[in-house]
Amino acid sequence: MENSNKKLSRSLQSRHIQMIAIGGAIGTGLFLGSGSAIHTSGPSIILAYLIVGLFCFFMMRAIGELLLSDTSKHSFLDFVKQYLGDRMEFVTGWMYWFCWISLAMADLTATGIYIKFWFPSIPQWVAPFVILVFLYFTNRVNVKAFGEMESWFSMIKVLAIIVLVVVGFALAIMHTKVAGQTASFSNLFSHDGFFPTGGYGFLMSFQMVVFAFVGIEMVGLTAGETNDPQANLPKAINSLPIRIGLFYVGSMIAIMSVYPWHGITTTASPFVQVFSGIGITGAAGILNFVVLTAALSATNSCLFSTSRTLHALSAGGNAPKRFQMLSKSGVPSDSLNFSTLVLFIIVIMNYFMPASVFTLISGVSTINFVLVWIVLLWCHIKYRQVHPEGAVTFKMPGYPVTDWISLIFFCAVLVFLLVNASTRVSMIISLVVFVVMLVVYQVVYRPQTTQVPQNK
Repeated sequence: MENSNKKLSRSLQSRHIQMIAIGGAIGTGLFLGSGSAIHTSGPSIILAYLIVGLFCFFMMRAIGELLLSDTSKHSFLDFVKQYLGDRMEFVTGWMYWFCWISLAMADLTATGIYIKFWFPSIPQWVAPFVILVFLYFTNRVNVKAFGEMESWFSMIKVLAIIVLVVVGFALAIMHTKVAGQTASFSNLFSHDGFFPTGGYGFLMSFQMVVFAFVGIEMVGLTAGETNDPQANLPKAINSLPIRIGLFYVGSMIAIMSVYPWHGITTTASPFVQVFSGIGITGAAGILNFVVLTAALSATNSCLFSTSRTLHALSAGGNAPKRFQMLSKSGVPSDSLNFSTLVLFIIVIMNYFMPASVFTLISGVSTINFVLVWIVLLWCHIKYRQVHPEGAVTFKMPGYPVTDWISLIFFCAVLVFLLVNASTRVSMIISLVVFVVMLVVYQVVYRPQTTQVPQNK
């Protein structure tokens, strides 16, 4: 029997939260898209990762202070409701749901492509269907099952990156010959400098770098289901700089030290190029397995985040009440059912739709994530206006300067995406979706009263 009086299960342990945070910071973009990103900006992409990573860290610290200021709340959407009102909770929640649904659409489609690497005769829709059914029942069991699954997915991705960084640095230190090239850290500067494509190429890289970080805020949805949020959330958030340094900056340095930036192929993953260059047999197959787990991780995270987002929206009166229902194990089952059903529709549509459509939707998803980040920073500013002293523990460092410069940075990213011809359509679609959500709220979900705390 399912009911709406039960509470979300607090079954996620410290290692689950750590690996969920890590998994949110590693996507298929790092493994597969880094080659084209490097060609766009050259070694300067390392600086882009550092800059975006810094502002993502500030954003995560803002979320952390909000969550730990009141652990009775289950997610950051509860704080959006309290400090920005029902309208912004409705818009932010549904946009966040759409962000993950569209990302999962692309990743589920990718799983069909990855499976065909080993089994070319299998129709492309079969793998997404089987994977979605498997992940659905895993998430249906309880939140601990999700945590275990995400932990293993993340461990595989982390291991692949650690091996790449260790091997790449060792080759560079020993000046080893790899495919006729001498591996050396000097490759980062000796081929037309650190900014070989100029300032424009450097700015163009921010689009791809920001995409690599989407989903990093998902740890903010786990607050209601971790058994010790006061200890686990700060650990996960504070480890972000280490993850940025190792996973992104470290892997980029390793790749471009082994091969000069202009010698890196864009038709295959740079990871495959490095592993194949040093003679690892079956490098393409090994990496195909890694990117498959990355896609599985993204879909797994989608089912978790979208079901919890719908549960929070329902609790706030911004979605049908049945999405608030919980199973005996404390899982928002109706919310999970709805998100899975939407993904099944997408899997069917993927069979008919061209790849260009998915590229467009991925761009829309990325922009929507940035919009959500801006709302969360705005929410933290409103929180500190109401509570000038902030939380007792885990305060946002450098407030209010860090909040405002982070807001300005992410707004600048959106402006650049609007003026950039390749992302202008995605930006316009995202803004239209935002406006449509506002209209839907006014017509369908407008509450009688909306109370937002005022700064006295």
